Formats: sequence, C-alpha cells, structure tokens
Amino acid sequence: MGARGLEGKVALVTGGSRGIGRAIAERFSRDGATVAVAYARDETAAYEVVERIRKNGGQAFALRAELGRHGDAASLWAAFDAQIGEHAPDGSVDIIVNNAGIGRSSDLASLTEEQFDEVFAVNVRAPFFIVQEGLKRLRDGGRIINISSGAARLAMPEIIAYGATKGALDTFTLNLAKELGPRGITANSVAPGVIDTDVNASWLRGNPEAEAHAASLSALGRVGQPEDVADIVAFLASDDARWVTGRVIDATGGSCL
Repeated sequence: MGARGLEGKVALVTGGSRGIGRAIAERFSRDGATVAVAYARDETAAYEVVERIRKNGGQAFALRAELGRHGDAASLWAAFDAQIGEHAPDGSVDIIVNNAGIGRSSDLASLTEEQFDEVFAVNVRAPFFIVQEGLKRLRDGGRIINISSGAARLAMPEIIAYGATKGALDTFTLNLAKELGPRGITANSVAPGVIDTDVNASWLRGNPEAEAHAASLSALGRVGQPEDVADIVAFLASDDARWVTGRVIDATGGSCL
C-alpha cells in the first residue's frame, strides 16, 4: 500500500472503469479512500476495478452512470446514495472527480449539431449538474477535480468542439473555486496531453511512428501514462494541496512548449 493520506475519505470518480479514471480510482484506494467507481456501459471493466481494489485491501463499489442525457446527475447520485451507507453512514462524499468524457468531435466543416450537443452534454453539462446535485453531500473541506485537456489551450481545429468543452470546464472550475471557497472546498482542473489509454489505442498502440510523434510533443520525450495523471489528482485530493484552488494544472509533460 502507498502513502495513506485519504483515510476515512469517500471519493466519486466518473469514468472510473478504465484509463485515467481507473488509475485515479486505484491511486485513491491505495491512499486509503473508499472509491465509488462510476461507469457508463462497461460493467465488466468497472467490477474488475472494484475487485482489484478489494483484493489489495481497499474499499470500492461500482455504480452505473450513463452521462449525456437529462437527469443523468440525479441518477448517478441516486445510485451513490443506494450504496454509500455501507461505507459512510452519513452518506457524504469528500472528493468528486469529473473524469468521464468523450472525445468524439470533428472539424468546423463537418461537425454536426448532434455531435456538438453530445460532446457538450457529456463533457460540460454532466459535470455541472453532478456538482450541483453533489453539493449537499460534499463535506466542507472537500475537493472537486475536473479532468480537462491540453486541447483547451492549444489550437486543434480537428477537434474544435472537444477543445471548447474543456475550455468551458476550466471556466466552471474557476467559478466553483470562488463560490465554494468559504466552505473550504477546493476546485481544480487537471489537463492531460496524449495519454496511452484505450481511447487512443486505435491510432497510438502498435504504431511506432504515431508513438514517436506523440512522444516528441512532450518536453520529457515520452507518451504519458494514466498513472502520471492519477498522481497529480491524488495530490490535489490530499491535504497537501489545501492552498491550491481555481487552477488548471498542466499534465501534458510539457507538450508544445
């Protein structure tokens, strides 16, 4: 087990069944938190994460939360409420990580209204209402961590709507920090670059040329791993980050400097 700075804490991680979300859930567990692993469709993957955490001595439970439709936040928290009593009798949460998101986006010429609405519904509207619904459960001194993207600060016309959603998420983070500061709640964004996850597998893995190009974007000369992001999130969730709020933490490995 790693350093245990989150003992007695409860964390909700959306998109927690794979990739960055899975790495965050597992890191939180190693640090002592009980983790609610929220997933959209892949039940098998979510329960694999939960079982792995439990086998390593941690506490976790899975809950289904398909985002992108009206009422999704209420459904997520209803699923949370139905299970949290086994772990935290008061039904509270200490850490909310809005990690779930979709990258489906096109350039300006080909993006449809339906695609635009979908990416904004999952990447912006869902986190907004997850936080709104969750505030009554979030303890004073809690943490809100939104997973943004380096695409919010770089011109990437080929994924124009996706980048716009992450810019909106960063603005949401800034306003949360101001509004919730009196309760001792911090709100920060973490902005990864290219990370070796299933989402990028189709073009990255097994393609030496693509991997070399992705690595060349980083000042550190390699492709990022989910754990690289999870460790930053774990810091922001800890008491060590109590004086950091309203910030976008670059997690791109120094990409495009």
